Amino acid sequence: MWGWRYEHWRERAPVKAKREARILALQVLYEADTAQHQAGEVLQRHLRDCTGDPDNPANNVTTRDYAIRLISGIVKNLAELDNFLGQCAPDFPVSNLSPIDRNILRVAVYEMRANLAPVRVAVNEAVEIAKQYGSDTSPRFVNGALGAAVARLSAAHELMA
Repeated sequence: MWGWRYEHWRERAPVKAKREARILALQVLYEADTAQHQAGEVLQRHLRDCTGDPDNPANNVTTRDYAIRLISGIVKNLAELDNFLGQCAPDFPVSNLSPIDRNILRVAVYEMRANLAPVRVAVNEAVEIAKQYGSDTSPRFVNGALGAAVARLSAAHELMA
């Protein structure tokens, strides 16, 4: 019985690490977005500040690597992601969205378009993070915007490799 639990934990560990990476990416992107700091510098500071703290999730290699992959991909494709989000929710210009909602959406759409996570996982994770970090209306808005994004991606077969 113990072996099953250990194996189950081992399989689930990357799931937790990826959620923590999404949250780290959200924190870095939020600061870069609101304070106009360079995302790479913000990330380096976050990683430097966590050194020596064994309880900090950013010390996990899987978390750190996935966060770096998310942040660098989002920064590199920022204009394209924002344009796509603007098409998915035309009544809500990306520049007018709350910085939390905007960056949650960026992370989820990037994950879907880059095939880093299954669509259902990306949407579910985004909604859960919106519940934790967003306003009372964030989860519903994020879910609706991502629903439109999924429909647009499916219709256009636009998933990136």
